[in-house]
Amino acid sequence: MEPIILFGILLALALNFVNGLNDASHSIATVVAAKALSPLKATLLTGICNMLGPFIFTTAVAYTIGTAIIAPSSLTPLSLVVAMLVSIVLVFVATRSGIPISSSHALVGAILGAGIGASGVSAVVLPSLQSLDLVIVGGIAGAFTGALGLIVLTVMLRGDWKLGAVIGATCGAAIAIPVLMITGMLQLTGILGIVLFIFISPVIGLTAAFLFDILISHLFGHSRQNRMRRIFQPLHVVACLFQAACHGANDGQHAVGVITALLFSAGMLAAFDVPVWVVLLSAIAMGFGTCFGGWQVVDKMAKKITKIRPYQGFCAATTGSGVLALVTVFGIPVSSTHVISGAIVGVGATRGKNAVQWNVFREMMTAWVITIPIALTLSFFGYMVVEVIVGSL
Repeated sequence: MEPIILFGILLALALNFVNGLNDASHSIATVVAAKALSPLKATLLTGICNMLGPFIFTTAVAYTIGTAIIAPSSLTPLSLVVAMLVSIVLVFVATRSGIPISSSHALVGAILGAGIGASGVSAVVLPSLQSLDLVIVGGIAGAFTGALGLIVLTVMLRGDWKLGAVIGATCGAAIAIPVLMITGMLQLTGILGIVLFIFISPVIGLTAAFLFDILISHLFGHSRQNRMRRIFQPLHVVACLFQAACHGANDGQHAVGVITALLFSAGMLAAFDVPVWVVLLSAIAMGFGTCFGGWQVVDKMAKKITKIRPYQGFCAATTGSGVLALVTVFGIPVSSTHVISGAIVGVGATRGKNAVQWNVFREMMTAWVITIPIALTLSFFGYMVVEVIVGSL
């Protein structure tokens, strides 16, 4: 095995480790905030579930990482190594700063930048015009339907119908895209799916968690707090462990996709087929990273967005894991940060807009939006510099 391939494999595993280090917060934030588990037990259990995730679900995300961002023929061992170095540095710095950055989008942006540096813009896998048309038409139809529905509801409840229209349009447009995917009308992969779900996944998480919280509150409205805790604490733990498994099956596939792409680009694989040993090594690296935990990120997600009650933790974890499971099946590398943050905001918003620290959520959203452009830029110029250095040797 060539040294650069071996180095690339080690980097990919390091990427999964820092991924688990940062993303530990997603699975344990609500369970720690609600005091359903101690931080130590939560990290150990979610670490195990992160390792099991890729074996429970599909490896479709790995194929997206390796084949649907940059054309496989344009990926080189050097470009992949540069992309991973940029991703690791970004995720590590964000973790140390307590910023829940998306490791998915850091890697996607870095692969784009290094791929463009190596082979030009033509190497980018662009969506079909038919997909774009369906997204636009579906989004408009969903926005109109959602706005109309909430206008009627707010007028009946004598609320602010203008605010209802904005919220309804936003949620309707976000929900319409997954509905089209589930019905088989829209096949969404690659760059288009990744960019769209930067905005769609937190909105769906927020909406689903908000509605689920209201339903649970209605069903158990007359129950005492102690009884609510007895019922929902164990359910909350189960939901968080399932969420960890979904995270492992989505974010945990980063290293799988990159290592397989490395082996394929070096001619060590005849086709882009994921070896079992690659899945196993990547899962172990992710599990170890999760066990070490990114405690500054956990603190921000668990305590600074909103105060979470046990049943609300269950609602947030259940809806968050449901969204993750859905997109994983379709092979879309989304940010679990986005999903669970939206779900936490959703359960907090049921107590009124003042129950959520919107400034914290805005800071996180800003980080989400700029991650891909920053990673792309750093990776592009990083590849140019490395190529000059390698060429001069």
